[in-house]
Amino acid sequence: MYIDPVRHSGRPADDRIPQELAIYDELERQGISFDRVDHDHADTMEDCRKIEEVLGAKICKNLFLCNRQQTEFYLLMMPGEKPFKTKYLSAQLGCSRLSFADDGHMAACLNTVPGSVSALELLFDTEGRVRLVIDRELLADPYYSGHPGISTSTVRLTREELLRYVEGVGHPPIYIDLPDPRAMEEK
Repeated sequence: MYIDPVRHSGRPADDRIPQELAIYDELERQGISFDRVDHDHADTMEDCRKIEEVLGAKICKNLFLCNRQQTEFYLLMMPGEKPFKTKYLSAQLGCSRLSFADDGHMAACLNTVPGSVSALELLFDTEGRVRLVIDRELLADPYYSGHPGISTSTVRLTREELLRYVEGVGHPPIYIDLPDPRAMEEK
């Protein structure tokens, strides 16, 4: 997998897909500075670990989830290395067991595709269908990193700038404390 070894500041000068450009426009509109690394498609957490080295920040796991009826949608941000168990999240949110939402709902709600989803795509949820859920463990990191609408770029924002961004696009987060399932199994 190719990763540009240069960490760039701000938006790219070359042509990009409309979703990516819209995210850069919103970041600039809100006065949020960011760094960026370009690379081949990074669809797995293993790919992201290589990008983290150039970016100088961890990339969190972003999971797009829904209830059984596919009427409630959640974007969960959690540490990349932490395993996900839906029962712990469902219990904290007080909802029926959640599962992964399908590609069609991801496209309809967030204007993106699997492997590219991040909190930056909340810009496209103008109807407020998606609730942002953040594992408090992420708040220990000074940076947030995620894809800007496509998995061939990754941007880095400070934690405070990410929170300002999501509030600015109308998605105040719900904070939860996800236990690490590995620790639960040891008991």
